[in-house]
Amino acid sequence: MKKDSKIVISIIVGGLIIISLLLLTLFTVIGGISTLNSAPNGDTVAVIPLQGEIGYGSTNSSDSVVTPDMIQNSISQAESDSSVSSIVIDVNSPGGSPVASEEIMNTIKSSKKPVVVWISDVGASGAYLASSSADKIIASPSSMVGSIGVIMQITDLSKYYQENGINISSIKAGQYKDMGADYQPLTTTERNMLQGMVNQDYDHFIDIVSTNRNLSKNYTESIAQGKIYTGTQAKKLKLVDETGGKTVALDEAAKLGGIKGSYNVITISPTSNILNVLNNFSSMIAYSIGMGIGKDLQNNTNNNLKVPITTNNFKLPSIY
Repeated sequence: MKKDSKIVISIIVGGLIIISLLLLTLFTVIGGISTLNSAPNGDTVAVIPLQGEIGYGSTNSSDSVVTPDMIQNSISQAESDSSVSSIVIDVNSPGGSPVASEEIMNTIKSSKKPVVVWISDVGASGAYLASSSADKIIASPSSMVGSIGVIMQITDLSKYYQENGINISSIKAGQYKDMGADYQPLTTTERNMLQGMVNQDYDHFIDIVSTNRNLSKNYTESIAQGKIYTGTQAKKLKLVDETGGKTVALDEAAKLGGIKGSYNVITISPTSNILNVLNNFSSMIAYSIGMGIGKDLQNNTNNNLKVPITTNNFKLPSIY
């Protein structure tokens, strides 16, 4: 083959290689743009139920309690599933523990995937606090929303005990150790102390909602006051973004997740891990042992001492 022919063939082959590389690069860029415009993960929306009282578990197996670990485990499962692009939290809860509610709120807020809350019947108090950190809140028009407030319940049975000849006394170390005990009324000092605790929790609640919903603190406080609203009223007050059924929430989640067209729906039911089960079981055992010891002391025939099983009868601040 002549030298000139070899040069021509080399030029043609080299040109074809360069063109192929350019086309490959172009297709890669187009593919990347296409990927950016489509769902970042898959075409599925995960639904996580949050239904029942919010707390840290219960010794009563009949109680329905949603714990922070349950929600965290469910969201982690959704995040690790590459087919899931977004999450819907299906809320039907009156609230519960302030601390547990705030933990769930932080879990929702830190989710790596978009989260939409749908309030079906009730999303009140601690449940609303947890919901407030979602990317969007959709509420059924007739749902109950809000109840931004804090309550501490104390029972005073002192008059009942007196009328029935029941004498209860306590041996304590610390002036306020039996504060809130049901065998005596609160003193003015004790009431002021507890009121200060409740006020502090309430102010913290207002701050959280104001930040999460991008509202001024004064405005949030004006619509709080423990008031409850329908979903329609809550939308007007900016406590929720839209009203509608579950389908509306799913559509919004799919949109936030970048899903185009139809999508799949899966449900990830919150379940407690084995440590929670064991903790609850051990609490039941401890409670049973305590009851047994208490009864033995009360039935002791060698003396007339009656040791109350419960030293006080007030509940820690609960968002209800």
